[in-house]
Amino acid sequence: MIEIVATGPLTTVQDEGRPGWAAVGVSRSGVADRASAALANRLVGNDADAAVLEVTLGGLHLRVDVPTLVALAGATCPATVDGHGVAMAAPVHVPRGGVLRLGAPRTGLRTYVAVRGGIVVPPVLGSRATDVLTGVGPPALRAGDVVPVGTSTAAVPGVDQAPVREPERPAVLTLRPGPRADWFAGDVLGALASASYTVGTASNRTALRLQGPGLTRAHDRELPSEGLVPGAVQVPPDGRPVVFLRDHPVTGGYPVVAVVTAAGLDVAAQLRPGDHVRFRLGRTIAP
Repeated sequence: MIEIVATGPLTTVQDEGRPGWAAVGVSRSGVADRASAALANRLVGNDADAAVLEVTLGGLHLRVDVPTLVALAGATCPATVDGHGVAMAAPVHVPRGGVLRLGAPRTGLRTYVAVRGGIVVPPVLGSRATDVLTGVGPPALRAGDVVPVGTSTAAVPGVDQAPVREPERPAVLTLRPGPRADWFAGDVLGALASASYTVGTASNRTALRLQGPGLTRAHDRELPSEGLVPGAVQVPPDGRPVVFLRDHPVTGGYPVVAVVTAAGLDVAAQLRPGDHVRFRLGRTIAP
């Protein structure tokens, strides 16, 4: 077991999500930055889909009841075990009764805490992920919660610290053409790629809401609701793009001009309000 002493602004349990439920209105959800969560899991010998703690803007304090191996990845933040500084992207031993504390990251948004054996709260619809849009899955953690941890006999990689590339600034999200690019005037993908945007304050795990140049519609017809996927770039009537993240709705009625790639979604998951972001056109794949 681990005891949650403090949570910061938001700490949730996340895994790779619950595919296959879109027909009943439930998106896949899951970790916002999959590459970072997978790295943290690898460093403690977990499978890539083991549940982790997703910590938004730091502030998590947790206490372990037995000696425990943990790893931190994602947004780099100051971290200590019983007051002693510990590294990101490295296996960290926490002694019995030890307290891991995460400060606020200077850049980035979400830090992942993997615990050897994984977090084993009861699954909902086959997943332990918290979907903040629908409320499906375990509730966000609160101070005083006690969280169960699994066991593992898998080997731990002999790695002192994993190399992690510094993120681009401003962030760049790679795009593929969307199904409704023809609903916009001119070279709309070129317009996206040449513009600069700022992440708005209404952004969350559901979507990045961007401030910047609007995209111009070629007509004013109404679009029936269509299915959405993670990374869909939807354009509401004000013309400012919205990039849907992991907790996206399963349908939407505004045209989707483009789709951010899976790697781009990991980048988008680390953007906070006020960050600058640009788009880049990816290679078009022939049918």
